[in-house]
Amino acid sequence: MKTQTFQLVKKAIKISALILIFMGSFKAVLALPSVPKSNQPDTLTYVQYKGSVNDQDSRSPLPFATLSLEGTNIASITNSDGEFSLKVPKNLTEGKVTISFIGYKNKTINLSQFKAEKTRIELEMLIVALKEVSVFPKDPELLIRAVMNKRAENYFSDPTQMTAFYRETIKKRKTYVSLSEAVVDIFKQPYMSLRSDVAQLYKARKSTDYSKLDTLTLKLQGGPYTNLYLDIMKNPEMIFTEDMLGNYEFKLENITKINDRLIYILNFKQRPYLTEPLYFGKLYIDTESLAITSATFNLNVENKALTADMFIKKKPVTAKVYPTMAAYYIDYREKNGKWYYGYSRGQITFKIEWHKRLFNTIYETTIEMAVTDWEKTVERPVKPSDRIKPTVVMSDEISGFADHSFWGEYNVIEPEKPIESAIRKIQKKLEKAKL
Repeated sequence: MKTQTFQLVKKAIKISALILIFMGSFKAVLALPSVPKSNQPDTLTYVQYKGSVNDQDSRSPLPFATLSLEGTNIASITNSDGEFSLKVPKNLTEGKVTISFIGYKNKTINLSQFKAEKTRIELEMLIVALKEVSVFPKDPELLIRAVMNKRAENYFSDPTQMTAFYRETIKKRKTYVSLSEAVVDIFKQPYMSLRSDVAQLYKARKSTDYSKLDTLTLKLQGGPYTNLYLDIMKNPEMIFTEDMLGNYEFKLENITKINDRLIYILNFKQRPYLTEPLYFGKLYIDTESLAITSATFNLNVENKALTADMFIKKKPVTAKVYPTMAAYYIDYREKNGKWYYGYSRGQITFKIEWHKRLFNTIYETTIEMAVTDWEKTVERPVKPSDRIKPTVVMSDEISGFADHSFWGEYNVIEPEKPIESAIRKIQKKLEKAKL
């Protein structure tokens, strides 16, 4: 008998991260540049800084480190290569930036020390002694129950207007075949509200080359709503609610620090007698407030048939399609004692076994969204006609690909090296098309 937890997890995935696979042959498509919805912003009103965040000793990159401009709600995040791009209004260039990463000491640097290119920031790893923790919980399940009970106290209780950068990619083995990026306006509901968050598309661009997709097109449904649903404190059913905790084993692994706060590292995994796909991962919990500050978790994909049913809406009859990995990450930020959604990422790898074909096909899909600015609001959400639908397919919604100036003063996540290469190829094709 399938557990209640599995049924809720399956429903959550169907709501938030539905994968579409359509049959059919397609010719190569290269979209023309799209036209911004508003006038181009004045590039003289902001200053851009680029660089990387690395480990002080090993020099290895620190992916998904947060850079926050002090005294504001402006923030950015490093990509998987540890590289960042931070755009700051010109009237704030005398400010300071705090760089933080789990398990490392915070570093605060004057913006005057940043360079336009190749700013190198190194963080020192933390070593935390157990004696620093005055109360070390003996029962990890009681700890997670306390965390769930304190949601209302620890997370935003006001509606919030957010600006966020969204990116989704599809790779066939190592080659990018689809790329969509957008600046999104988000109306974030209070954390204990049963109302869903609302998103509105502001600026977007895409490129899709269907010629690299064999005889099918793989599309992602949900867009920014998928990332919003990964906010497990707003949507605890994504992994577990308080009533579902009995299906998991919890173990307190260690303690660390982030933003000068002591953090419990709590491991969890489904109980061994449960065969349905549930989650395993780590929760990072503030020792003082008992707020979850970040989480990393994977779906158990050992049962191919059940996991395929969770993700796949339509597929060719001549192929078996199933996920081989589904990994997620969520990060929260703190302001005046309250926590809010800052960044989330999902990465799912699919394997396609073709009937009467010698070789299989591997696809990797990635979605990520980072909040770059926010403010509390009393305004009503975006009217329904202007909202992105929760069933949106971003690669269908967006009209084309634009050059760098299209993004103006908005903070984005620096593209990884392979994406940069793909973008350069796209821009060269567009330039040739104009000749």
